[in-house]
Amino acid sequence: MALPPPDYAALLAELKEVRRAGLVRLRGRALPVLEAAARAAALPARPSGADVEALLRQAVARLDAGTLRSAAEYTLGLAQGTRDWPPSSRRARAALLYGVSVERFRKDQEVMVLGQIAEHIVRLAADGAAAETGAAAADGGGLGSHRTVEVRAAGRPVGLTVHVHPVDLLRDVDVIVSPSNVFFALPEAYKSSIAASLRRATAVHGVTGEVLADPLPQELRLWGEQHGTSGRAVRPGTVAATGAGALSAQGVRRIYHAAIAVPRAGTNDYDVLPADVTRAASRALAVLAEEHGRHSPPLRSVCFPLLGSGRGGLSYDVSLAAVWAAVEAELARGAPWDVHFVVRTPEAAAAVERVPAGIRPAYDRRPPG
Repeated sequence: MALPPPDYAALLAELKEVRRAGLVRLRGRALPVLEAAARAAALPARPSGADVEALLRQAVARLDAGTLRSAAEYTLGLAQGTRDWPPSSRRARAALLYGVSVERFRKDQEVMVLGQIAEHIVRLAADGAAAETGAAAADGGGLGSHRTVEVRAAGRPVGLTVHVHPVDLLRDVDVIVSPSNVFFALPEAYKSSIAASLRRATAVHGVTGEVLADPLPQELRLWGEQHGTSGRAVRPGTVAATGAGALSAQGVRRIYHAAIAVPRAGTNDYDVLPADVTRAASRALAVLAEEHGRHSPPLRSVCFPLLGSGRGGLSYDVSLAAVWAAVEAELARGAPWDVHFVVRTPEAAAAVERVPAGIRPAYDRRPPG
């Protein structure tokens, strides 16, 4: 069975550890996420440490030639003659490439460089999983990264497509629903959430990796100005529609930002209520109906993550039930939408595949009678 995709934040943490340690000290060091990514990428088996180095070299080779790739090679000690350099020397040489101070490089360009490497590692792992899936399908087995689940709404059969991969790998889906907080404040692009992944994927980058355009925060600010909500929270369940930026090259045309997370004052935590998830999913489908005919060809497909199942703290079953309540009601009215779900783990996929069985989530389980 294909391994689940590596977690972006965990990858970044281990890449920082590699940067500090250097290649000569990798053997025997615990790097479980990078090692799992190397296995998922279907690299030839090598001793511990060597497999990680091979993965890093493949990821860096995918970067644009020039300053970005050279900085990545110096940062990780992949450049010729630098594998035993101390981290301070490698960082200083990489900073010279950008013509900035070491401290400026550490806070800015180094974060971008490591983020770019992490993105390509995720893609290498996804490519390896896809190849494994294809081989399994050719042999008549395997579940694959795209599955179809048949359910019934108002007595008629409806097919749901389940994607088991990072959200930024979606292709040819008109609308992606992205979870947001009630201020529509996007996370930084290097974070690991769905909203951060979509911010990275929609941004336009130059040949050396610099961000030329970051459309989502700009469009959300414009949406707030148009609706008189700038600087204040919206009601949970509100949906703001924006373009898809660079994701349009993958056939994605719209991002619907669903306000479901209410920040707790004085903390970094959020509260997410299932009722607000249902309200947001219902509103997303209503916006889809409003925008349907404004595009050519008309919008038809929409993809939901399991809203609130990350930092929001909802279980997969509770999140799914909250989203499905809105989707089922819309499909039961005869809506023509092509509905997709995107998840990252087999456990989340299994939750979606339980929809036909009509299993109720924990918060809705009541004793018989």
